Amino acid sequence: MTAPARLLSRDILRLGTTGLSARPTRAVLSALGIAIGIAAMIAVVGVSSSSQARLNDELARLGTNLLTATAGTSLTGEQTTLPPDTLGKVGMIDGVGSASSTAALGVPVYRSSLSDPDATGGITTMVADQNLLGVVYGDVRSGVWFNAATARFPTVVLGSTAADRLGVVAPGTQIWLGGTYFTVVGILDPVALAPELDTAALIGATAATERFGFDGSPTTIYQRPADDAVEHVRSLLAPTISPEAPSEVEVSRPSDALAARNAANQAFTGLLLGLGSIALLVGGIGVANTMIISVLERRREIGLRRSLGATRQHILVQFLAEALLLSALGGIFGSVFGTVATGVMALANDWPFTLPPIAIAIAVTATLVIGAVAGLYPAVRAARTPPTAALSS
Repeated sequence: MTAPARLLSRDILRLGTTGLSARPTRAVLSALGIAIGIAAMIAVVGVSSSSQARLNDELARLGTNLLTATAGTSLTGEQTTLPPDTLGKVGMIDGVGSASSTAALGVPVYRSSLSDPDATGGITTMVADQNLLGVVYGDVRSGVWFNAATARFPTVVLGSTAADRLGVVAPGTQIWLGGTYFTVVGILDPVALAPELDTAALIGATAATERFGFDGSPTTIYQRPADDAVEHVRSLLAPTISPEAPSEVEVSRPSDALAARNAANQAFTGLLLGLGSIALLVGGIGVANTMIISVLERRREIGLRRSLGATRQHILVQFLAEALLLSALGGIFGSVFGTVATGVMALANDWPFTLPPIAIAIAVTATLVIGAVAGLYPAVRAARTPPTAALSS
């Protein structure tokens, strides 16, 4: 074999070993940077969508037509009270379907008579109407709710948080309430639209009147008007309850709090999307760096291909294709990781799995665009390398 033939054979062998496969670590790290950015973006979108779907399901179940009215403050800053006939007035408003009330009592609650008097645990004693759960869409986790008989006796229903703080795990337990023992007949599940009930010890009106001198004045009124009458009823509540001073009555819509929480989650989602975009940009810079170094290390390969008849366009397409391949691999694996992360989060939080297909399509498209932009300059530089200069390097 002649010397030129041997040199040509050596260069051809080098051509097969100096490609992208000769630098797997750098290529993998570049693709991993793209994958991390895509996974972060898809996971953020998926988790946000699943959380939104959960909120929509919750609102559909609980309804958005619950209104509450509470006593506010007077012009002089003093705390006002609602009159005893408030519930009756509210029930006469056109459009109100159901209404109920609770009243806070200044009666401490303890686990037993031997408990530390200062360790109240933030539990509030409340008087509850028998139809309260039906209005706020609450559920009894264990035991029963009040009826006409049990409401007359020293019985109590605990909110979920109150039961945990008192260490009560089952009905039948007795607690020390207002200087006497009350028997727990029920424990509630968390009430999404009335969270104040979670930390309450609820007793019947008859028992409260006989034992603690309850005067019948409610603290909070709950009402559910028809869906198409919510705003109408909302505007009439304060004037109906207190015609002389409607500004002293505070009216709210608990479902607005859930909507506000969702808005906060959406703002946080925007922040996370920004971080994912930064990770994606860093991955693109990694691809560009890999391709530029590849051009410098493969100058002899470029020169050999040009000597064998490859045009500038061939070299340009080769290096641009390698950049697109790195980005595409990162995009595919990132999409898979992001989808899996969304599924895990949805399963862990008992959310419905929701991931818009457009998110994956946009993510893969973004990786290809980034790959094309990152690989364009190295590809052009490789295509413009003179064959003689490349072979002599």
